[in-house]
Amino acid sequence: MGTTHHHHQPTSFPTKKLITWGLYAILFLALHLYLFPIPLNQPKLTNHPQSQKTTTTSSSSSIPSSQGKGVERTRSTPPCDYSDGRWVPNARGPRYNGTSCSTIKDGQNCVAHGRPDTGYLYWRWQPSQCQIPAFDPASFLQLIRNKHLAFVGDSMARNQLESLLCLLSTASPPELVYRDGEENKFRRWVFHAYNATVSIFWCPFLVKGIEKSAASGLNHNKLYLDSPDDRWASELDRLDMVVFSVGHWFLHPAVYYENKSVLGCHHCPEINHTEIGFFDVFRKAFKTTLKEVTERSWSSPSSSKKFVVVTTFSPAHFEGEWDKFGACPKKEPYREGEKEMEYMDAEMRKIEAEEVAAAAKEVVKSGGRLRIEALDVTKLALLRPDGHPGPYMYPNPFADGIKEKVQNDCVHWCLPGPIDTWNEILLEMIKRWKEENS
Repeated sequence: MGTTHHHHQPTSFPTKKLITWGLYAILFLALHLYLFPIPLNQPKLTNHPQSQKTTTTSSSSSIPSSQGKGVERTRSTPPCDYSDGRWVPNARGPRYNGTSCSTIKDGQNCVAHGRPDTGYLYWRWQPSQCQIPAFDPASFLQLIRNKHLAFVGDSMARNQLESLLCLLSTASPPELVYRDGEENKFRRWVFHAYNATVSIFWCPFLVKGIEKSAASGLNHNKLYLDSPDDRWASELDRLDMVVFSVGHWFLHPAVYYENKSVLGCHHCPEINHTEIGFFDVFRKAFKTTLKEVTERSWSSPSSSKKFVVVTTFSPAHFEGEWDKFGACPKKEPYREGEKEMEYMDAEMRKIEAEEVAAAAKEVVKSGGRLRIEALDVTKLALLRPDGHPGPYMYPNPFADGIKEKVQNDCVHWCLPGPIDTWNEILLEMIKRWKEENS
């Protein structure tokens, strides 16, 4: 290690011993200040440097999420990034099960379907810089008292919603008051004791789209990237909190439209359109969505404050073919450094985080009426290959012995399971938003 030499004027009492002691003292002081810096008088650390009401994230290639930071901080405590951490053993186990919660989607009820191992239920996420308190259903319900919380997106949004319903039902029973669409894609519950409403909107692209189906005769999806889906956009003024969660449907074959003309397509060799992939399309869909949210917040006659959350992309864990035995066979979480994030997963997360950051800068214009944050679960999810239903998406798949061909779900999450952590963090995010707006 190089040393900087300082030249001093001779003193009246120069001695080699005195100089040596002085150099040692300077070296010790420098080392101490490097390891234990003296804190300076700095302003309170927040997630929103432009405004006390705005949250931003970095737009670099390694984008930290704004989600959940600073929930437990004081003026001298730095904000905490809940997206950075590891899974650690937890003897407490889940708050609910398939018997105590009646709203679990059949395909995610892993224990009831005969999954023999239960070790995946006994882990908790430990952030590197802070603690996540155990989920408190009464606190969550109090925070959404007289409010309407909506989940908007695809089956991952539904998976997170149903996890939340199970967690909340341990304190208060929800009543299903509305359902519409095949497979109950649009539903609404009320927790009467709190006058709290929770809804799910099936919108797998967030923008207008026509899903491929036998009824439509399409082998690909059709997306209109410059128009938000009316089903959620028409309700936005009546929603207080919105959680957007999409991703996997953008991987499917599709034709894309913008300004009423074809922009291109993804995986459509039978159609004479330009192949453009889906990353830029994914970004455009989020730009349209968050633009609608921010512009509506300025023009809305309502004076109520709104909180918008984007749950980031949740990686799948298929090992081999989806219909082969052992498609997602892991029984424990990955250890730190054991699994690298694949390019596609990282890119999907990056796009979401960048668009949230860009939108968060715009909400300054809303005068504090809107807040936008990312619930960054991509790393949390990546490290949990053991939390999927796998073959237990169906009851007792091996009742007649092991079969070579068996359908597997290595995308969604067992309930209870790792996705409950998403809602533990969501609780802390809402708590902080309420505190800062009180």
